[in-house]
Amino acid sequence: MELKKEDIQMLKVKSHAVSQVTFDEDYNVPDVKPDIGRMIQNKGEVTIDEVRLNDGHAFLKGQLTVDLLYVGEEEGRICSLSARLPVEETMNLEGIAGGDKMCLKWEIEDLSLHLIHSRKINIKAVVTFSAAVDELTGIRLPVAVDDETVSVKKKNMRLMSLAVHKKDILRKKEEITLASNKPNVAEIIWYTAEVRGLDLRPEEDKVRAKGELFVFVLYVGDDEGNTLQWLEYSVPFSGEADCEGCTSDMIPNMEASVVSHSVDVKPDADGEERQLLADVVLEIDMKLYREEEHEVILDVYTPAKQCIPEGKSQILEKLLVRNFSKCRLADRIEMKETQGKILQICHSQGRVKIDKTKIVEDGVQVDGIVYLKILYILGNDDMPFYSVDTMLPFSHVTEARGIQEDSTYYLHADLEQLFTSMSDSSEIEIKATVSLNLLVVTRQEERIIEKVEEQPLDMEKVRQLPGITVYVVKPEDTLWDIAKKFYTTTEEICTMNQLENKEISSGQPLLLVKKVEE
Repeated sequence: MELKKEDIQMLKVKSHAVSQVTFDEDYNVPDVKPDIGRMIQNKGEVTIDEVRLNDGHAFLKGQLTVDLLYVGEEEGRICSLSARLPVEETMNLEGIAGGDKMCLKWEIEDLSLHLIHSRKINIKAVVTFSAAVDELTGIRLPVAVDDETVSVKKKNMRLMSLAVHKKDILRKKEEITLASNKPNVAEIIWYTAEVRGLDLRPEEDKVRAKGELFVFVLYVGDDEGNTLQWLEYSVPFSGEADCEGCTSDMIPNMEASVVSHSVDVKPDADGEERQLLADVVLEIDMKLYREEEHEVILDVYTPAKQCIPEGKSQILEKLLVRNFSKCRLADRIEMKETQGKILQICHSQGRVKIDKTKIVEDGVQVDGIVYLKILYILGNDDMPFYSVDTMLPFSHVTEARGIQEDSTYYLHADLEQLFTSMSDSSEIEIKATVSLNLLVVTRQEERIIEKVEEQPLDMEKVRQLPGITVYVVKPEDTLWDIAKKFYTTTEEICTMNQLENKEISSGQPLLLVKKVEE
């Protein structure tokens, strides 16, 4: 007996590993840089140059770049320096081979700089690497048989099937022209570039990205006295990544991460250094699912012969809910009076870290922290720039009706908005919005028939059954099950008992006639 089948694709985790790399390094200030008087702000960035997979191991090679903004000890000049610390790590991933594809993520959990003396600093950092290797698994669902005399028991299933799984790079370059009241750029001392409010949507054969690029630049002007200048721009952007086979109705499970960013100065049309070029590279991990209806065969029989289905249990996935929610935060922080009065906030930046998630009634509870760095100016002509690091804890329940303890969910959190303002000269007010993208999948186990073996009927067993009987329907019975048990057909039962809608109820008597010819 031949079975007609429909294919679905599923993604399963083949191997997963987490590793932490700890840094504790002393770094000497380069000779061309002035002595450190006071540290203002720092930032870190991980770059992975090489990944090699080989028989259960992943070898990573790259660097941790640490930048420091500081005040020079003698002249009080604002300066910056950059330290590059090599990264070499081996991660154990059981069962992987050289041809597998690995998804690698990393996060700087902790970064702190300590001043040993004016020519040396100590750098401490913890970087967490998370690696996952997925494998594509195909499941063939039986949906029809080639023999019209065979009766089948079917179940309607709306299932998710992986349609697209790929990574791509989206590069955005934005040109920023200095305002007319700003001097030309002599030297860029410090910059940050971050993406907020990123929205990824599938379209026909592409994925569209929209968001805002926030750029902050601190530079030395080429005016008389080489004054210190800063600027902050918010640039809306959009772009697209090629994604063959993608359609707008697919279920997306996508996330993007900034793998590199830079801000450089370039001449404008008049040859003056008044153009800033912000270059941001996003890596988009795309998993797109198609949701389809399938009429899956659970069992087969015919009164003419013995049908023995053979198969195995499979885990199938179906969409439960997709939900986008926002968590709004607000707080005020008091500044130290010993530093002086705040004149102006120059720049604020933040990142979201999820500490814990758990399934609650009709939702997923998310506990996390928004880490903030705020650069501001005091009424102190000698050392005007200061920075404060702070954090906003949050707890939010994203609604997901029907979610169970054994449900699978994917949660992506991003910083959508961040506003900082002065309440007064010693207090800063903070408002932030965290966007939470939740996808919940129900996993169900079903026995999937792979083939049906046909054998002659056990005539001894058939002869023991009465030719005509009256059967009282039990609560768990279906018409199909009764027909199979008594070697008849559902059509015969409906005809004999005048069942117009093929509906039966518990306690109902049915007249059954055996259809097997002895």
